[in-house]
Order: sequence, then C-alpha cells, then structure tokens
Amino acid sequence: MKPAASADLNSRSNTMSTRSPSKKRPNAQSHGFVICVKTAGYKASLEPRKLYEVLSDADAEKHDQLRIVDESGDDYLYPAGLFADVELPQAIREAVRQAV
Repeated sequence: MKPAASADLNSRSNTMSTRSPSKKRPNAQSHGFVICVKTAGYKASLEPRKLYEVLSDADAEKHDQLRIVDESGDDYLYPAGLFADVELPQAIREAVRQAV
C-alpha cells in the first residue's frame, strides 16, 4: 500500500490507493465520469479539464469525496468539489474504458 501524504507536497492524494495498478478491484464498479474543474492542493496529481473515471465508493461519498482512477491506473480519494459531473453517451463511455 502507498503511504498517505500531504496534498501540497507533489502527492497524488491525501489518502491511500486500494488496488494494484494493473487490475480493477473485483467489487469496484464504475460510477461514471467527471471533469476536473479545480486542482486546489492537488496540482501534482490532477489536470484541469481532464476526464476522470469514478469508481463507486459509498463511504467516500458520505464524506463528499470521489474515488478517481488516475493515469497510473490506481484509484485515490479526492474532494468531490474539484470535479463536475459529465454525462457521456454509452458508446463513448465504452470506448474510453477500453482505451485503458
């Protein structure tokens, strides 16, 4: 597991990843996609205007956080306020997921 780190010290998140880079967690289901609209405190790990996949995580949502899959294939928790929901057509959702 990756250690937790401070958000402003070029870390990916202030939480730990819960899966290996090469595999999706067996019980993780995609919740959809969001676009990053703010990077406050996460400039090293988030890109503005970038599309990110969200994995379902009821505990994270209770704390106003989203479980986001980043470029490495790992998922991390981020504040939900950094993202805007986006509704993609089914064909595009499938194409984006297959591109990984």
